[in-house]
Amino acid sequence: MSLTVIAQRMGITSFKRLVTGLLLSTLLVGCSSTPSGNVRVVDRNNATPQRPTVTTGQYVVRRGDTLFSIAFRYGWDYKALAARNNIPAPYTIHPGQTIRFDGRSGSTPTAVVTQSGSTPSSSSKTTVIRRPAGAATATVPSVANKPAPAPMPPAGPAPTGWGWPSNGVLIGKFSSNGSLNKGIDIAGDLGQPVLAASDGTVVYAGSGLRGYGELVIIKHSDTYVSAYGHNRRLLVREGQQVKVGQTIAEMGSTGTDRVKLHFEIRRQGKPVDPLQFLPRR
Repeated sequence: MSLTVIAQRMGITSFKRLVTGLLLSTLLVGCSSTPSGNVRVVDRNNATPQRPTVTTGQYVVRRGDTLFSIAFRYGWDYKALAARNNIPAPYTIHPGQTIRFDGRSGSTPTAVVTQSGSTPSSSSKTTVIRRPAGAATATVPSVANKPAPAPMPPAGPAPTGWGWPSNGVLIGKFSSNGSLNKGIDIAGDLGQPVLAASDGTVVYAGSGLRGYGELVIIKHSDTYVSAYGHNRRLLVREGQQVKVGQTIAEMGSTGTDRVKLHFEIRRQGKPVDPLQFLPRR
């Protein structure tokens, strides 16, 4: 029976009500249906973009900086950055000191670019000094004059006995394309314990790295470091030795919009997927 015949028999008003009811029923069924199996929601809010390693310009050390935090911020292996700037172990630096990324010296900077962090803390500001633009266009340096790259130390074995840095639902996974997430994100409750994922030495504890809030960085070997961001309160200090499973901070929401732990593992300064190291659960 055609729709025209049905409309003639029911009357225009009744026919319109029938069509409207059928459409609403279809929409409700579509909204209520869910795919089989559990669906994990991945939180991409405030994911810290992965920036490529900085190989030009220089950085002026500010109060609260360490060589480890500068290397972490700009994608360097800390030993390679120390070698580039002739900084011997234990890698002590001082406010006002210049850390170069390009290996050059004696250039006259004409521009200072300051990037303010997401918090009003003065330690979250970054100052990068670049060479004059005119110098780059006046002459083209030959390949022989380019600075040699800093030697990359050989990769050592990964620490053993990794443990999860906190309990909670995994809401963000590592992204290898460098545009979304350099680690994993774990949801939890405000003040929940944050644990050291492996034995090591605390090489940074503060809020000077933009986008990480209150941050702890632990050095596990000459090759591997781990990072724990967005904490409410830090319970360790720089130079302190920690053991796997030791409480190092309280989970919080500093530098982000929800309570969670952002956790990273870096090998020679480069982010790697933490799920390759953590035990399955």
